[in-house]
Amino acid sequence: MKNYQAPANLLQDRVILVTGAGDGLGRAAALSFAAHGATVILHGRHTARLETVYDEIEQAGYPQAAIIPLDLEKADDKAFEGLAGSIGLQLKRLDGILHNATAGHTPMPLELHTVDQWMTMMRVNVAAPVAINRACMPLLKQAPSASIIMTGESHGHVPAAFWGAYAVSKAAIETTVKIWSQELENLHPNLRINTLIPGPVNTRLRRKTHPGEAHENLPQPDDLMPAYLWLMGDDSRDIKGQSIVL
Repeated sequence: MKNYQAPANLLQDRVILVTGAGDGLGRAAALSFAAHGATVILHGRHTARLETVYDEIEQAGYPQAAIIPLDLEKADDKAFEGLAGSIGLQLKRLDGILHNATAGHTPMPLELHTVDQWMTMMRVNVAAPVAINRACMPLLKQAPSASIIMTGESHGHVPAAFWGAYAVSKAAIETTVKIWSQELENLHPNLRINTLIPGPVNTRLRRKTHPGEAHENLPQPDDLMPAYLWLMGDDSRDIKGQSIVL
């Protein structure tokens, strides 16, 4: 998968939503999807970061992107319905979602977690992507072949001390994916959902949680893009409900 060679037109004419597209893996994925023909919808909290990625896509001559800023911690059902409505109104279709937006915390013992920290992790990392999927489901069901990628995390896949609410929220993603995949399997075979666990990558979040690490020795976001392209494109059409660890 890491050595996958995506054809240049892999995502031609498709519309793909990328959450957390302002930097790190989200930015790299947005640029990579656009480079392979997709119209990318850039989501994030910080409009300035999204505008920078938008400009990069435009300057490269890729299909014109769109920007939808939204704070997942504060958004309610109406906001998520509005996001889906904007996509339907402006772009008429949706062929894939990469859920990359993540709330993290500094590693600490479970006994030190506050209720607010728990609620932030669960709201941003679990409830928000589920709500986005639900709101966008009518568009995704109409797509000839649609892929939803939920971003997991290695400490959620294999629980480890001090990762607390963050690990629990990411473990919940894997369970959600398995349930949703079973529900879609027979009724909507054109739509698939999987968990992608990138592992250690040199991103802003990684530098925050591992300040003493030699980050320059880690894989860069661009190094992982073959896997993201494979899972978003039709060469992985038979992969459903899986947790894929890079």
